[in-house]
Amino acid sequence: MIATPWQKKVVPPEKVLEQIHPGMTIFLGTGLAEPRTLVKALLSSNLPNLRDLELIQLMSFGDPVSIEERYPKKYRLKTFNSGWVASDAVSSGRVDLIPCNFSRIPRLIRSGLIRIDVAFVQITPPDESGYSSFGVAVDAARQAMEKASLVVGEISPHIPRTLGDTYVHINEFNYLVETTEPAFVLPRWPVDPIIDKVAKNVASMIEDGSCIAFSTGHLFECLGRHLLTKRHLGLHSPFITDPAMDLIKGGAITNRLKTSFRGTSLVSYALGTADLMRWLDRNPLVEFQGIDVVGAPEHIGMNDRYVAIMPVRKVDLSGRLAMHVGRSNVAFAMGEVQEILAGVQLSRGGRIICAVTSRNLKQQSNIRASIGEFPSQITLRESMDMVATEYGVAELTGRSVRERAMALIDIAHPDDRDELIRQAKEANIIYPDQIYLSEAGHFYPEDIACEHTFRDNLTVRFRAIKPSDEDEMRRLFYRFSDESVYYRYFSPIKTMPHTEMQQYVNIDYSRVMSIVGMIGPVGTGHLIAEARYVREPGKRVADTAFIVDESYAGYGIATFMFEMLMDIARKHGLQGFTADVLATNKAMLKVYEKAPYPVKSVLSDGVYSLTIPFSETPWPRSQGPLPESQAAPGRAAGWDVE
Repeated sequence: MIATPWQKKVVPPEKVLEQIHPGMTIFLGTGLAEPRTLVKALLSSNLPNLRDLELIQLMSFGDPVSIEERYPKKYRLKTFNSGWVASDAVSSGRVDLIPCNFSRIPRLIRSGLIRIDVAFVQITPPDESGYSSFGVAVDAARQAMEKASLVVGEISPHIPRTLGDTYVHINEFNYLVETTEPAFVLPRWPVDPIIDKVAKNVASMIEDGSCIAFSTGHLFECLGRHLLTKRHLGLHSPFITDPAMDLIKGGAITNRLKTSFRGTSLVSYALGTADLMRWLDRNPLVEFQGIDVVGAPEHIGMNDRYVAIMPVRKVDLSGRLAMHVGRSNVAFAMGEVQEILAGVQLSRGGRIICAVTSRNLKQQSNIRASIGEFPSQITLRESMDMVATEYGVAELTGRSVRERAMALIDIAHPDDRDELIRQAKEANIIYPDQIYLSEAGHFYPEDIACEHTFRDNLTVRFRAIKPSDEDEMRRLFYRFSDESVYYRYFSPIKTMPHTEMQQYVNIDYSRVMSIVGMIGPVGTGHLIAEARYVREPGKRVADTAFIVDESYAGYGIATFMFEMLMDIARKHGLQGFTADVLATNKAMLKVYEKAPYPVKSVLSDGVYSLTIPFSETPWPRSQGPLPESQAAPGRAAGWDVE
């Protein structure tokens, strides 16, 4: 049988190693594309020429390159991201870490500032035209091959033939080595229940049409499940993983709204299972490009609403972050984070969502007054938009340090909030007289959160009030007319200072329920409405009140919130509502008229005292408005109050 031209280049690994000289720098493929046969041969060989070598690997999270102390005379590893294999070795000085923005690495190699003498890269078997694919990693291999005097391709029949800037002709290699090693794959991450709650909160902040960056780990495994209901997401990310594959297959990621590389998911690396590798083979929905393209801020910023989701280790009360190290930080080395931050700033509507559990495995708070003692800090707090824990999301954009602190305390573990309040007061971060009902954190009704679209496509998000809503509630108060203030408070109140408003937003959920309505982009929205009931002492009825920004009157917002309050009250065993409404407040009377229960009223001194007993049989909405005999004051039978 006549050998093809490329088969004539196939040699055993030992033949390659004989061509290496002491002091050479060897570039190794990264991630699942590590040339395992060549590396294992290098480690096991006793050839005298294999001394004082430098191994350059962009990220070290495979297993062939050993960093044990018994190899220092043979080689020293240099990396740009320690991944999960070399993290401890970097800290102990056995591995060199090169701080650098990832998108600049190909340029540094091409310029010669990072010297490459030998390139070991993994490729697929050549096709009939002599072209192979880089497969699961397209980073800086092409630039390394251009500079190296010795270029060796390790042919693996087990890796996918990926599309994009992945093709390389066999003539570009001096030697080829065939491997019998199975493809290096990674199992899917287990779903952690607490991280799953964090992921759910992160997903709630990602709007349809957003372009996202994805990585590997517990958070992204969980996040993939919560994003399946989204529409027309895009993917521009260093990595494609199994959860990202699920989102593409499920139709959540379509890439139709991307500006850069529209119609395809743009990545540099694949990290995942054998299922992912099979799915990637010749898949036109995924395009692999070098890190100088995928990681470049200008390319990231070309996509509108680019959302970077970053798992972090610690957060302080001003919004400073400490990143994970080791296995928990595959994709977010400092150089990469800086590029992502720059790209998000260039993206129209871009944002950073940081995800952290409220406590670590030692049950210590991950939200702290200071993170000064932790490594890998990001001090660009001006760039941080949101922080999510299992207890909710703190929106930081445009907020003062004091407001940020209160928002972050709201999502800390309830048992840690008292101490954080104390520390924040001590550091003069929050008001010295700040009150905080820490026990309320255990009863916060996060399950009532929802959103509703009213006429004119007005979408309002509803949730229970939080202490950190103080400033937004205060701003809402000052938007009201004198008449609206009088209708709500029955007196001509002119000011609502901190001392009074903080008491209003710090509530005991066992007897008070307050719902706020938010509009605008998630993370930068504004509070436009509030509805609450207060349980009367010793009784199973509650008094009710509503506030709606006058600019949004007539949309039915108060009616929707009234229905929410009734549903919550019934679930908590309340038997009815009461309300005092000025006879001239026709708009609020109309809200109560829409109750599905008969409304009983007593008029005294220009004020209607209303009672709505839930024990009465609800009037079926299908039968139209209540009869005149059961209607609230001023209502005529058959009157369309809408």
